[in-house]
Amino acid sequence: MAGKSKKKDKAAKKFLLEDVLRFFAKSPGKLNNYKQVCAGLEITDSHSRLQVMEILEALERNGQLTEPEPGRFRFVPTASSVITGRVDMTQSGAGYILSDDTPEEIYISAVNMGSALHGDLVRVQLFARRKGRKPDGEIIEVIERNRTEFVGIVQLSKKFAFVVPDSNKMPIDIFVPLNDLNGAKDGDKVQVKIVDWPPNAKNPFGEVTLVLGRPGENQVEMHAIMLDFNLPFEFPQEVIDAASTIPMEIPQAEIEKRRDFRKITTFTIDPVDAKDFDDALSLQELPNGNWEIGVHIADVSFYVKPDSILEREAFRRATSVYLVDRVVAMLPEHLSNGVCSLRPDEEKLCFSAVFEMDNDANIVQQWFGRTVIRSNRRFTYEEAQTVIETGKGDFSKEILLLNDLAVKLRKRRFQKGSIAFDKVEVKFNLDAKGKPLGVYFKVQKEAHQLIEDFMLLANRSVAALIGDVNQVPAKGAAKGQTKKIRPFVYRIHDRPDPEKLTEFGRFVAQFGYKVKFHNPNQVSDSLNQLMKDIKGKGEENVIETLAIRTMAKATYSTKNIGHYGLAFPFYTHFTSPIRRYPDVMVHRLLELYLHEQKGETENELEARCKHSSEMEKRAADAERASVKYKQVEFLKDKIGEEFEGVISGVTEWGIFVEITENKCEGLVRMRDIKDDMYFFDQDSYSIIGRRYKKRYRLGDTVRVEIKRADLVKKQLDFALLSDDF
Repeated sequence: MAGKSKKKDKAAKKFLLEDVLRFFAKSPGKLNNYKQVCAGLEITDSHSRLQVMEILEALERNGQLTEPEPGRFRFVPTASSVITGRVDMTQSGAGYILSDDTPEEIYISAVNMGSALHGDLVRVQLFARRKGRKPDGEIIEVIERNRTEFVGIVQLSKKFAFVVPDSNKMPIDIFVPLNDLNGAKDGDKVQVKIVDWPPNAKNPFGEVTLVLGRPGENQVEMHAIMLDFNLPFEFPQEVIDAASTIPMEIPQAEIEKRRDFRKITTFTIDPVDAKDFDDALSLQELPNGNWEIGVHIADVSFYVKPDSILEREAFRRATSVYLVDRVVAMLPEHLSNGVCSLRPDEEKLCFSAVFEMDNDANIVQQWFGRTVIRSNRRFTYEEAQTVIETGKGDFSKEILLLNDLAVKLRKRRFQKGSIAFDKVEVKFNLDAKGKPLGVYFKVQKEAHQLIEDFMLLANRSVAALIGDVNQVPAKGAAKGQTKKIRPFVYRIHDRPDPEKLTEFGRFVAQFGYKVKFHNPNQVSDSLNQLMKDIKGKGEENVIETLAIRTMAKATYSTKNIGHYGLAFPFYTHFTSPIRRYPDVMVHRLLELYLHEQKGETENELEARCKHSSEMEKRAADAERASVKYKQVEFLKDKIGEEFEGVISGVTEWGIFVEITENKCEGLVRMRDIKDDMYFFDQDSYSIIGRRYKKRYRLGDTVRVEIKRADLVKKQLDFALLSDDF
């Protein structure tokens, strides 16, 4: 018995030692004596207080504490106990630190966040880790603010005002003195800038920099979404002025420098509401019976010169943003919809990839360079699809031939491992004021795929021309000597994480589907077969969404690792310079390298790639937010109505349900399910009732009632109804 008691006392002392270390780590600069430690740890019994004294002396001996004054100790931080990382804040005000210093996320409670906000670069003091607990710590310094401007609603009183931020990632209101409201009234939606955050103040101090207007107005809400993701929605006047000076007419001297395609059949195929036509296809039969296909891309780099005001603005934006009701362009309208847009019956400057193909879509020769074109016809996707389906209409011979070649390119691509995701895209029918009247789904047909496959061909061919050392010998090099790799911009997509694939495989097995992920070469074939098997099934959207989440995210980089999803060893973005800044970079580099000239350094390009990837992510998040807003707006008049849906997400606080007929997603909160007490079972992607063992699983069909529609938070709350139908 004495041995057991001794063992138990030793274990208790070990836990006490961890508590003492955590106590000091929370305030690393503060001096504490044993009484202060005991008070902080709420230790009152004499035995434990004696142990604290012994622990303090032991920690001082091994260097984990110092004793600057007799009986008073201070924590000694080690390199491994302080890390740097970015804050990922939750709605509760707590957060997680994502750091290159450790593979684990570090939990920070709300009381230990200090003045840090979502996305800030911070320094974190790690606490002594408890056994079986996730690592946690305290933010001790904000190194760099991610942002200082926020969008929110003004709440006004007689002596002061607060701005309540819209973002779920910003749980703190911003105090605004009355003389810093910039004319804002109570209830207005505004942009506010944090100008000060005194050390002991609970709230930061700010000033209103822009009054957007009244909440609920479409224009106000779309502008608010752009600002919430730190995206500009207007061009500075000097940028508009610079663009307006560029003439529509092309100098004859420039035309004479270029390969002339003006007399060759050329057309564009774009969405019905498109105005910026940045790609066109040309087709002509060659004397040898082969086909010459030109992929012609607007030559934006001819007009947007390095170091110009247009260049700086294009780089700052890096991408056009496609909100639910508008396009916020990367370039001013005079360029995007005018000078650079490949409109019919207008001479336009292009950068082109030209391929000689046989009837089996084999590439015999290829050429890249600057051209001048004249489009004969502007097709919408619907018009081109009608030609493909009926065989009749303008340029039917050319469209049918291009479609035949595209089908062969596509088949070859899938044979080599390209993955075929075909996720449904939700669109809204809007009235003149932007109010959603109905929902429809955008489905890709052959006309879309025709354009896609020739754009993919151009993108991979340009990337291989520059990146594949085995493709082209260096100029003047000896036979067998390959060219030197030059810095370039690639679109890369890494292999999926094996653990995520295994987890995904376990999930789809619950629906009776088998996937083979043991061999890396089996992954794409297995995923493609799965996409075919789930077509038209109730679980199709859930499985496809999870499959996409399992994949890595595509980004821009100078370090080529290939594009896993497309199964291309070399891939770039060359075909959309009106709306993507990386394509402008690619055009410039290609022009330089074709003429054996030197481009930017790899470090300079990599910095631009990183910025472009970040802006692309912001634009995608803003687009999703605008869709979510319209979904909430669409259903706010349907409170109390019932719908059938599919469980699209399962969390510890509830289940997300996507309504089948309109793809709107809302949350059924765990506390609102009244027939039992439910708990989240992560392994089975389900919630399970503790008493009756009823299970709601990801992919299950349920019935829900619209309970609440919160436009400010862009949230839908559903009530779960009986699922016995």
